[in-house]
Amino acid sequence: MQEPASRSPTYTVTCEDYVHVVEFSPYDCGAAASLLAYGGKQYVVVGTCRFKEEDVDVEGVEFNTLRIFMHGVRVDTLAWSPESRMDKLPQIIRFCTAAADRKIRLFTSDLQSRHDVTVMKGHTNYVNHVVFEPTEGKQIASVSDDHTCRNPYCSSVPFGELVALLAWATLMWVWDLEGREAASFRLWSPGVSVCWHPEEAYKLMVAEKKGTIRFYDLVTQQAVLSLDSGGTPLMSADWCLSNTIKVGAVVGSDWLIWDITRSSYPQEKRPAHLDKARLFRWSRANEDLFSTTGYPGKISSQLLVHHLGHPQPVLIGSSTVGAGLSWHRTLPLCVIGGDRKLSFWMTEM
Repeated sequence: MQEPASRSPTYTVTCEDYVHVVEFSPYDCGAAASLLAYGGKQYVVVGTCRFKEEDVDVEGVEFNTLRIFMHGVRVDTLAWSPESRMDKLPQIIRFCTAAADRKIRLFTSDLQSRHDVTVMKGHTNYVNHVVFEPTEGKQIASVSDDHTCRNPYCSSVPFGELVALLAWATLMWVWDLEGREAASFRLWSPGVSVCWHPEEAYKLMVAEKKGTIRFYDLVTQQAVLSLDSGGTPLMSADWCLSNTIKVGAVVGSDWLIWDITRSSYPQEKRPAHLDKARLFRWSRANEDLFSTTGYPGKISSQLLVHHLGHPQPVLIGSSTVGAGLSWHRTLPLCVIGGDRKLSFWMTEM
């Protein structure tokens, strides 16, 4: 099968600044449009997106800004809360960010007079990923590059052992919405991704840079399943929303897929990007569809959309020094950010 030619974005939306991260809300917000947020150097823009595939009266894409939230520092990652709703009064917008200053910020707004920000401090190095508990949204999980050991896990560790632990111990933390630490799990290398599945709300999936993906039981606070990629560096992983036995990741320049009921080793592995791969995301509309991005080059970043039934990518795109990757909740459409724009690709399957 011949590899498809590179495609221009199906739609673009102009932004005021470079986009570091972009996220569709994976939850039904009660409105006809989808919630979308993107983060720049010092702010987060929250708006609604509507596409002609959803509404024949829309010409291409319609993006309406709801509010610009001042952030004060570059946004590195962003997660939506399932509590965000547009069909109730008062409306509620809730999301969290992680920033270059190693703090997590929880934003809550009614888009009128209430605009609250809770700052969560504790990580001592870059926070790579955050996620909300997907059923009620009352907790947040985060993973980081930090090699620290903090309470309550190490409260009774002798000083000599603590010094040794500090050389390698990385924590995955679970927070409540008041910024209190609810749980922590020791990792063996920097945490790069954390996933919380609505059908497995008592488990967390955590991917580590050294190539291991583990599932943790939040009740016992123990690892219950481990997956081995067989390589490094593992840069991103995702848990398929529509099929809980599927896990995907990018390691080096390859993408890998696991069926967690069959083996701890991947069932499929294929080369993706000529250089290192950066992000992996499952489509929310099709369990066989997923996308990967390459590391930003000097001019552009590559987007590949893959289908498990096809040996080659079904779509190839690029964005000017792109960052972030997210799929629409119901459409086979993904978005990446870039230099003063959002680029959307619709996959025709």
